[in-house]
Amino acid sequence: MLRITELRLPLEHAPEALKAAIIARLGIDANDLVEFTVFKRSYDARKSVTLSFIYTIDLEVRNEAAVLDRFADDRHVGPSPDTTYHFIGQAPATPAHRPVVVGFGPCGIFAALILAQMGFRPIVLERGKAVRERTKDTWGLWRKNVLDPESNVQFGEGGAGTFSDGKLYSQIKDPKHYGRKVLTEFVKAGAPEEILYVSKPHIGTFRLVGMVETMRAEIEALGGEIRFQQRVTDVLIEGGQLRGVVLASGEQIRSDHVILALGHSARDTVEMLHERGVFMEAKPFSVGFRIEHPQSLIDKARLGKHAGHPLLGAADYKLVHHAKNGRAVYSFCMCPGGTVVAATSELNRVVTNGMSQYSRNERNANAGIVVGITPDDYPGGPLAGIAFQRALESRAFELGGGTYEAPAQLVGDFIAGRPSTAVGTVEPSYKPGVKIGDLSTALPAYAIEAMREALPAFECQIRGFAMHDAVLTGVETRTSSPVRVTRGEDCQSLNVKGLYPAGEGAGYAGGILSAGVDGIRVAEAVAKAMMAG
Repeated sequence: MLRITELRLPLEHAPEALKAAIIARLGIDANDLVEFTVFKRSYDARKSVTLSFIYTIDLEVRNEAAVLDRFADDRHVGPSPDTTYHFIGQAPATPAHRPVVVGFGPCGIFAALILAQMGFRPIVLERGKAVRERTKDTWGLWRKNVLDPESNVQFGEGGAGTFSDGKLYSQIKDPKHYGRKVLTEFVKAGAPEEILYVSKPHIGTFRLVGMVETMRAEIEALGGEIRFQQRVTDVLIEGGQLRGVVLASGEQIRSDHVILALGHSARDTVEMLHERGVFMEAKPFSVGFRIEHPQSLIDKARLGKHAGHPLLGAADYKLVHHAKNGRAVYSFCMCPGGTVVAATSELNRVVTNGMSQYSRNERNANAGIVVGITPDDYPGGPLAGIAFQRALESRAFELGGGTYEAPAQLVGDFIAGRPSTAVGTVEPSYKPGVKIGDLSTALPAYAIEAMREALPAFECQIRGFAMHDAVLTGVETRTSSPVRVTRGEDCQSLNVKGLYPAGEGAGYAGGILSAGVDGIRVAEAVAKAMMAG
């Protein structure tokens, strides 16, 4: 197979134009092109160029060696890499025990799936409920101000990614193409095939629900076991070797290989691991607010006359500003045509996040505008970042009136340093609702200062970004885990053999795709250890 990169065609090109462009690019006869597939399609929307699609094509031709020889010095034509997933082996006929996976978000799902596909029959322990029951509980907070601490945006089948934009792209290094395995399994479970080739694939919450159920069914059909409402409260460690876990019911499950795919909000479990002496360290993360604009404003700023084109969809953005006080301010988890959602998992705290459906057709665009912080900002050991998050979330609950409504402020008033008294033309989408006022005490002073500087700077990149009526809603604190449960090259804890920290909660992923990739990586490490005896 060959690969062509940077093949450009006009936005409105006819379907047959792609084949013609491939033939022309290679200078071959039409009969010599055996077949081709689109590996990736993106678009270039810079104002200095005519908007066009940019393709990466995998293809088969007759006399491939001759074509490669002619294009030996062309970096845009060459052999296509093998992106097929190859299993590292199969489970022994009579394994001594079954591996355990704690958590059934993207990382836990793919760890369990890979282990099941290799015949290891994993046991999955998920503290929350199955995805449809969990969805009802989540809507209970959004519509009735009632929080279930064990079944919410953070906890339950599918993990936090279920209630998000369903973004499936990442900037991680992926030399073994595990990301392709993640996307392929999602398509097999019901995702649209376009996620295999569009540059910024996404799925959306409603589609994710059905896909998660399909993947669970496959794991079970292969001998895996999924147990919901099973919270791990302790670990059994003997001489530096993990021997199993203890559930809230008191039940013990013995296993010498346990994958911890906790997600970034299982704070009680992290605290328990710390008490048991599992090595961990504080890590940087970010805090800020959600910002909302009319999606039409973002579309016009990013796509110009092509705004609203059905092939382009709702436009997104990615922004960064380095403030004078040394802080980096950047956009995080941008959700085109989406809503701001309540994402707390603890009583009497307010947390925001963003969510979009596959259609991305809601009125507003939203994104986190967050400020990077480091352990120097919250000294006190590995758990100090959790305490820092909790303090901000409790303050947001207080500013919101103590009802799970979120504090909010108009961007113009925030920049000017005056409280807001009413919403303007941008209607906040956060449910259960917002309390308009003053966000200046919702974050540390250095973060407020940096954000007040950044918002007008972002106006230079996206006209209208600092519009007076745009809405800030607080607080965004769960950008990533504030803790890293450090592991070695074999993916095991530095001081507890048989414990495999993985995914976002352990500090090794950030988003659905990277969490799934890390789940595959850690599952392979477990399989190697179990096959070695």
